[in-house]
Amino acid sequence: MAAESDILDELRRLRTRVPQLTGALAAGVDGLVVAQDTPGVDPESLAALTAAALGVAVRLADATGQGELRELLVRGSGGYVATYAAGRTAVLTLLAQDRVNVGRLHLEGRRAAARIGELVDAAESGSGAAERAGKPAAGRTAAPRTKTPRAQGTAMTDTRTATDS
Repeated sequence: MAAESDILDELRRLRTRVPQLTGALAAGVDGLVVAQDTPGVDPESLAALTAAALGVAVRLADATGQGELRELLVRGSGGYVATYAAGRTAVLTLLAQDRVNVGRLHLEGRRAAARIGELVDAAESGSGAAERAGKPAAGRTAAPRTKTPRAQGTAMTDTRTATDS
């Protein structure tokens, strides 16, 4: 898949922009790896744990009235794990050293997540799902589609739906 190599390139560029990153992973909200650059960390396990953490975080945000989940940050004694919504069905998870500038981590992580979301969404559209969903009913014409900004965190809403069933 061409999108996978583009996503991997984005992950590598992100690790160059934030040298304290020790790993970067793009995954579906279902816990499947899309692309990864995680030396020393099992990407399949990280993707599965990310999906599980998202399910809990979405419920926590909802139960406390904080609105739609946009990102998740975990700080351990050795560093950070940050997860960002990336399009409708993916997330970006970053691993960083404890000495990372958290503001810079968020800035670059959000930008990369937006780009990865565009790539994943475009790849899914090309697979035929968007074409089928966008076909008008018989006898009707489709209204012209315009690109409107989508609120970050849409993938997190999908996670809640997936984990509630």
